[in-house]
Amino acid sequence: MVSKSRKFELYDHPAQMEPLLPGEGRLRSLLESAHDLQRSADRLGALCQPGALRDLRLLLRAMNSYYSNKIEGQQTLPIEIEQALRHDYSADADKARRQRLAVAHMATEHQIEDKCLTWTWEQVWSPQMVCDIHQDLFARLPAADRVMEDGPVLAPGALRDRNVSVGIHAAPSHQAITPMLDRWGRFYGDVRRGELQVVAAAAAHQRLAWIHPFRDGNGRVARLHTHLVFCKLGLTNGLWSPLRGFARTQDAYYARLAAADQHRAGDLDGRGNLSERALVEWIAYVIQLCQDQVHFMAGLLDLEGMKGRIAACLAFEENVVKEGVRSDSLRALHYLFATQGDLERSDFKAMLGLGDRLATSQVSALLKRGLLATDSPHGKVRFGVPQRALRFYFPNLWPEAEAGAS
Repeated sequence: MVSKSRKFELYDHPAQMEPLLPGEGRLRSLLESAHDLQRSADRLGALCQPGALRDLRLLLRAMNSYYSNKIEGQQTLPIEIEQALRHDYSADADKARRQRLAVAHMATEHQIEDKCLTWTWEQVWSPQMVCDIHQDLFARLPAADRVMEDGPVLAPGALRDRNVSVGIHAAPSHQAITPMLDRWGRFYGDVRRGELQVVAAAAAHQRLAWIHPFRDGNGRVARLHTHLVFCKLGLTNGLWSPLRGFARTQDAYYARLAAADQHRAGDLDGRGNLSERALVEWIAYVIQLCQDQVHFMAGLLDLEGMKGRIAACLAFEENVVKEGVRSDSLRALHYLFATQGDLERSDFKAMLGLGDRLATSQVSALLKRGLLATDSPHGKVRFGVPQRALRFYFPNLWPEAEAGAS
């Protein structure tokens, strides 16, 4: 909501978003939780080599875009995202707009994951990076998709030029955005590496949303920036993101964000302008949410468990779908998953043990159903993860996609 214009006030001083981190007395338990998260993320990373399971990572980006749209009340169906990736957009203008937004989110997330290791920490925490994420996301959309409820067209990467209120939170004046972003970036960028940077990433998400630097898209940018920091810290390896957790605990996400917007509640609530207690609760929520995502994904990537899930998928394909997929493919598919690489077609066919004609037919059937993936008609094959196989391979990872798969 746009508020009446006002002059630069004391409220607009960067000190008004203190504390940026909890005081030392309240940090200990948060640092312990952050340490546990780092250890869990390291163990998960060891289960999957960098760049491996490409189709799973693509599916996870689609899932993240779905959940990001859901958080913003602009939900797309998983099948609609899958169709949009094939440039098959709905005839309904609003559905098509949401499809394009989902695809744009996937592309920006991919850009972040692809380049984060080449960016310096100074770049990651710069106000320019915040603007660049907004620019990258919304510049992928046509102007018609960027028309806001009050009429203007959202300008990608442009800081807001008017004052706004978000719920009961009166965001800082637009004149204060630049100095506040400068303070935000300098402070969090100077935090020492290790557990404290994990804590800082969670706190920075809330404070960036509090600044509300853009006319629209602030939540999306804050979540993508948090994803960027976790990627840069080596925590995600493209295998998980807090976005899924935020969406699946949406009421808590918004409630804890809003609580941390509130002013300090007396002398026992820290020494800054805003509530230290609420900031601690927000950070604890984010770290626990991330820990849950890591543990969940680690269970799904267990090799022995996956063997049974592949067998169940193949049995369903053979006995119910009946489009040529055979249970004989189990050993070869499990090998592809375990090695996380790709194979020459001739090598994969040899592992099937079916004879050349049947093996060729089986590869064709697996490719048709998406259980194998390839980049060219005669190229190497790799483990495929189509939405239709989610309920077998990664049950409850993306329940909405499982329900709509065929």
